[in-house]
Amino acid sequence: MNIMGRILGNLRIPLAVFISAALIAGAFVLARGVGSPPGAAASAESALLNAIATRDSDSDGLPDWEEALYGTDANVADSFRLGMPDGEAVAKGLIVPKALADISVATSSSAALDSSLPPVPGENTLTAAFSRNFLAAYLEAKRAKGGAALSQADVNAVADQVLGLLSQSISSAPDFKTERDLKISGSSQAALKEFAVNAEAVLLNNTSNATTSELNYLQSALENGDTSAPAHIASIAKAYRGSALGLAVLPVPKELAAADLTLINSMMRVSEVTADFARVNTDPLAAMLALYQYPQAVVSLGIALNDIDKAYKNAGIAFKPGEGGASFVNLITAIMEESEDTP
Repeated sequence: MNIMGRILGNLRIPLAVFISAALIAGAFVLARGVGSPPGAAASAESALLNAIATRDSDSDGLPDWEEALYGTDANVADSFRLGMPDGEAVAKGLIVPKALADISVATSSSAALDSSLPPVPGENTLTAAFSRNFLAAYLEAKRAKGGAALSQADVNAVADQVLGLLSQSISSAPDFKTERDLKISGSSQAALKEFAVNAEAVLLNNTSNATTSELNYLQSALENGDTSAPAHIASIAKAYRGSALGLAVLPVPKELAAADLTLINSMMRVSEVTADFARVNTDPLAAMLALYQYPQAVVSLGIALNDIDKAYKNAGIAFKPGEGGASFVNLITAIMEESEDTP
């Protein structure tokens, strides 16, 4: 049974109470260890990234993410009706990347394009940045091989390198809220208990139709062709966002202020990244970049949950099952205990 399955099986609490979206990613990363480096080898994120990088929906020899680079259709094997699969046309130089679309290409094919190749993308678009960086890295990789053609593995390695650099160059969105935006409600056990009750209500009001994590749905979309997965992912993103919005307006005890702020901002950030996962079929490049940004966002969420758990334990507050606020606090405690038991 997977990590999330073990957690759900052990808690014995109705699934709705877990807010089946808003804390799933926190459980996922905590079970791996809050301190795990985002770039850990053989991580789930790396496996999914590779799955997107090699995905070829129309089996034309050209991965979907490269279709975006060349302006071809990921669902049509012969996008420009050249009488051959797009991958073969690219290999023969009949289709060039958008960034080189203004360069004429000699061809012996009698087939003609219905129109000119797609125009060079806008200077400030993600496609343009990726195209420029990819071509530079591609040419450098060919130079390093003495001009020999690159294998598909070489091309995937170049893509991985470029996406990593591009992801690092994209500044993260500013925090949704700052310390000045919080409403401090004092410092007492009563304030802590009231916050737990209110936070529980916020999370229960922002449930999704999900039954597993966003990463599992993304994997299902990639490996099983699950057409319902993007909608589930979008519902998870919406739940994260709604929870962040709701928590942001709650009065918070002084003891929880820092952890609450981290929770709010990390939930909003995970919402934004998860929303890009839902675009995996229409914009694989966005999903790939989101996978680079996801681990750190979820680590922040895990840290927030860890700090909230410590705050309630330090205050000596325990909730009985069924008591108001119990689902919020006890779930976090259960997640922390599960993370400690996981090798």
